[in-house]
Formats: sequence, C-alpha cells, structure tokens
Amino acid sequence: MESVPSLPARAWNSTSGSSFVGELRDSTEEHLAGTASVHLLFAGYTGERTASTVGFVLDEDRRIVIDPGMVPETRAIIDPLAELGFSPGDVTDVVLSHHHPDHTINAGLFPNARVHDHWAYYRGDLWVDRPAEGFRLSQSVHLIETPGHTPQDITTLVGVQEGTVAFTHLWWNAEGPSEDPYATDPGSLHAGRDRVLGVATLIVPGHGAPFQPNAGTPR
Repeated sequence: MESVPSLPARAWNSTSGSSFVGELRDSTEEHLAGTASVHLLFAGYTGERTASTVGFVLDEDRRIVIDPGMVPETRAIIDPLAELGFSPGDVTDVVLSHHHPDHTINAGLFPNARVHDHWAYYRGDLWVDRPAEGFRLSQSVHLIETPGHTPQDITTLVGVQEGTVAFTHLWWNAEGPSEDPYATDPGSLHAGRDRVLGVATLIVPGHGAPFQPNAGTPR
C-alpha cells in the first residue's frame, strides 16, 4: 500500500465535518473543503498487461474506492485496504470513472457500497438517477463530468489540506499520452484537461502513479 506521493504528511490527516453526502450543488471547485485523506491502493499500468490505478479516500464517514478495476489479483486491492484498517465491507462508496472493464471489474468486492457513475448511483436494488456534475459524496469529495476518453467519463475531485487531488482518466499517466488513441471526443478530452489543470495540485491518472502537473503536462 502506498500513500499518494508529493504531498506533505499533514495532508493525510482527515478532520471531521458535517455530512453533505449526496447533495447536488454548484460544481465550481472552490467549494471543496480540505478535510479528506487520500491513499493509493494500487498504481496501474499499460503494456503487455493492463491494470487500473485504484484510489481510496477518507472524508467524514465516507470510505471511497475509486476505479477498482483490473489488478493482478484481488489481494492487490484488499491487502492495502486492510493495512489502513478497513475491510471491503467498510467501503461506503465506489466511484467508476467510466465503464470500461479495466476500471470496473472488481466493483463487486464491496457489498455495502453505493456505486457511482456518470448518471446515477446504485446500491442493492436501488437505482438513483442524478447527473454526476456537482454531485458530492462529502464536503471534500465532488464529481465532475469530463467526457473525452468515453462520453461517460467523470473525474473525482478531492480536497486535502494542501490542495486538490483529481482522480481521472483524462491522462493514462504523467506522460499523457498527448492524444488518447481511444478517445471518442478528443476536443472534449482536451477541454477537460484544461478544466482539471485549473484546480488540481495532484493528478491520479487512470493507469499510472500520481503526479504533480507542470508546464510539460499534456493538455
């Protein structure tokens, strides 16, 4: 298990706050509180084999797994979660950045979680329609719509003490690629990158280690 790099240790200290779970609100990113803690359960990759980057966020009473997709084995998700003191049954929410199997195949590991995508969230036999744009799981965790890789892509923005962490498939890794070869709408993808780069101090891409954006980050 890894803590997301490049942020001071104090950024991982979660503080409690009032519950805002499930409320739709203005999606402007300055509304993010800085109370969450962020962890990396698994750093993904592409090549001869493919794995999803899997994130974990704590804020208020929310325990959120992001993109529990393809990994070498399920222990690659479960064991790092256990090191943090949690079991799959403790997870309250799962966020899917999009519906490709390499990012969704292990969503069923978390029996008590609400599962969020671009147009609804689901739990048991409950299907609740809602737009992702502006939906907040807690005071520091918001969803925004960032189509491009697919028409349904969403980004999870997380406020920590030192800034904003973006879990997103707008990038596969720190190098981009500059042009996503599978993008269904390259124009929207580049517009989404501009939006996220306007607020993110750390990016957790779809298939790589977290990175701090800079002037060389593909836009």
